[in-house]
Amino acid sequence: MTIVVAIVAAYLLGSIPFAYLAGKLRGIDIRTVGSKNVGATNVFRSLGKGTGFAVMGADIAKGLVAALIALALSDAPWPLFAGAAAILGHVFPVWLRFKGGKGVAVGGGVVLGLMPLTVLILAIVFVAIVAVTRFVSLGSISVAIAFTPLTLLLDEPWPNVVFAAAASVFVLAKHRANIGRLWRREELRLDFSRRKPPGDVPGP
Repeated sequence: MTIVVAIVAAYLLGSIPFAYLAGKLRGIDIRTVGSKNVGATNVFRSLGKGTGFAVMGADIAKGLVAALIALALSDAPWPLFAGAAAILGHVFPVWLRFKGGKGVAVGGGVVLGLMPLTVLILAIVFVAIVAVTRFVSLGSISVAIAFTPLTLLLDEPWPNVVFAAAASVFVLAKHRANIGRLWRREELRLDFSRRKPPGDVPGP
């Protein structure tokens, strides 16, 4: 029963649509502006970097809390299932008719709770790539590609490796359109200097 509670709680935590709520506080439906994605990157572009950082932090936190609750209530490998439930909750939130974000930030929070050294290295990779290229999607894609080999290099338990492989495939699948735009050189760069007005633009 505790395992079921942990997984359900993780899904519900993951489902909290912080990007949507942040938009509502500003009188904007984030699903109708920018890339129309319910995620931190669209908030950065549409509502500004301050709100974007707040939403990213909240998304990371809900993944971390979900993982810590699962660790407190269950033994390995069940916290990994709870972590997966949190990611699925973000991507398919019950509150928004199962149409959410891409799960990278909440996934980072989950991995922070379950594999802290791994996520520290991946975070450095992500920040470095985004800082140099200003493509958030390229940072996410690169992290997804590096995740599984890194767990092997760090000699993580095999359930963690399987989780990493599944999460990586999921993230890459969610970024299919971004990969196409990067290939065609049509992907938008993240602009930290100012907030652009909401518009119908592609992006992560």
